[in-house]
Amino acid sequence: MYGLYDRQGILRFIDSDKEACIAYAELFELNSTNYCVMDLAENNNKLEGTNLDLNQVENNN
Repeated sequence: MYGLYDRQGILRFIDSDKEACIAYAELFELNSTNYCVMDLAENNNKLEGTNLDLNQVENNN
């Protein structure tokens, strides 16, 4: 299972095929510096320590 995250760290697409995630990014004209594709099945324990250099938005509630 692969997930495509945008620069803000929001999961935008999930699929069992990595190429489908990349095709989704290309459909919306995202270049490779604006997204990250991660193997969710194998990296579940590694996600917490992964630095994606993403901006985090403060909660305004």
